[in-house]
Amino acid sequence: MNKFKYFFILLIGSIAFISCNKDDDDDKTVTVPLRDYTEQSKADNDSIEKYLKTNYIEEVTADFDIKISKIPKGGTQTSIWDQKVYPLQTRDVYNDNITYKVYYLVLNEGVGEAPCNYDDIYASYVGNLLNGTVFDTSDNLGRPFRLDGSDGIIDGWKEIFPKFKAGKANPVNADGTITYSDFGAGVMFLPSGLAYYAGGSGKIAAYSPLVFSVKLYAIQRLDHDRDGILDINEDINGDGYVYDFRNKELYANPPAELIDDTDGDGVADFIDIDDDGDGYTTLLEITKPTGEVGEVVNEDGEKVNYGPSKYFPFEAFNVEDDPTTPNTNEKLNTEPRGIPAFAASGEPDYTSPERRKLHLDKDHHTAKP
Repeated sequence: MNKFKYFFILLIGSIAFISCNKDDDDDKTVTVPLRDYTEQSKADNDSIEKYLKTNYIEEVTADFDIKISKIPKGGTQTSIWDQKVYPLQTRDVYNDNITYKVYYLVLNEGVGEAPCNYDDIYASYVGNLLNGTVFDTSDNLGRPFRLDGSDGIIDGWKEIFPKFKAGKANPVNADGTITYSDFGAGVMFLPSGLAYYAGGSGKIAAYSPLVFSVKLYAIQRLDHDRDGILDINEDINGDGYVYDFRNKELYANPPAELIDDTDGDGVADFIDIDDDGDGYTTLLEITKPTGEVGEVVNEDGEKVNYGPSKYFPFEAFNVEDDPTTPNTNEKLNTEPRGIPAFAASGEPDYTSPERRKLHLDKDHHTAKP
């Protein structure tokens, strides 16, 4: 089954279902409007909490496959709600101009980096209804997904996958395949508003809450505005999430703590080519001087490797090289500088943790000597 949220669900509240009734041999069209998102979210939350209190974790394998079963009448099994081995966690998710409470379990955190909600991921999954019916599975095979939604991925995945970390890529097998170990794994319990809502299909009825057990094998960082700064590094508040709140009908009152917009122009930094609104593009502001690119001999006669032509965030230099990309060295361990800002003295400051980075400081042009 295609795991994508139908686009017609997202159109402005004029969307409706059409059904035909036969009455006195005349066809009549009955329009059924979409349910109210707030009311449906409450109903879904009740259904999910009932599920969590009446089902238990029967087994978690060494490979983090999970089996969830219904507690039989008179059974003494500890419910998902009450068990402490994998503590039930929640995340508040602002969507549809309401705030959902999303439950999830972490079976294994993972050892790599966590994706932000606009990165690409390589993951496997099993999808269940609350009655236990499996409606889709990748059969433990990893598949690529775009958390930015450009391939139609459901909203709940964008919100919960960042709670896990990627795994470790093992040496390439003789047949060219790659396996992963120590990957992030867990279960997410999604209200219909963060899944398919009114657009059920096949085994999924309209307004169905869904359960996904997932494994996160690998991630790929993206740079949506192509300004030389990865999306994760334009997450100003550091919560691991970035959002495009320009659709004011869908996001009328986003919480202030979710907004990553340095210049306050309504365009989040990760899709803003001029983050500080000073008329100079971010790409220009992070480009190094010609004499500070690659290996050069400095004024002291020492050979220095200044690395690529763009500054990279200083704090990101501890990234390990990815063995699955033999032509790219992600570690960048020879790069001696990060994105500069300017100290009160007017001198470039590359390392102070609390410095104002150049591309986020609209006054840097006057401060620079």
